[in-house]
Amino acid sequence: MLTKLEQAQQAWGGTHNAIDHWLEERQELIVDYCKLEGLPPFEKTAVLPSQDELQAFCQILIDYLSTGHFEVYDQIVSQCAEHSAKSLTLAQKIQPKIVLTTEALVEFNDKYAEANKNDDTLLLSLDNDMSKVGELLEQRFELEDKLLYTLATYHREVVDAE
Repeated sequence: MLTKLEQAQQAWGGTHNAIDHWLEERQELIVDYCKLEGLPPFEKTAVLPSQDELQAFCQILIDYLSTGHFEVYDQIVSQCAEHSAKSLTLAQKIQPKIVLTTEALVEFNDKYAEANKNDDTLLLSLDNDMSKVGELLEQRFELEDKLLYTLATYHREVVDAE
């Protein structure tokens, strides 16, 4: 995930402040996810994350989702519409797939943002749910990068044609 993030930052960083901020949030989300999951460079522990750690992860998750939906996607789709019908069509095909990941990630947030540390049944499912979150984030980042690529590619074609 971090390697793909670096590629995205190199490809699209600096093109727009909202995209830069969004990619920074993506990085923070990935780091928090890796911490909770004990993925390198962090150590895996047998202890469940604290409520504060879980809430912090849920908050950055929701911040990231919100930035995408309310600041970045609409802007990308409208810019694609300005550049060509083909890029708009591609963007409109990608966006509903992103929405599906949003719904599942918001469900995770709703389940764990205010989770009670004493609720053993809920916290027993955390490991499986975090694994699903990782898969959803991977799918989402791939789709978002396609959206950015669509904008960049068709924008370049329009600029080159002028």
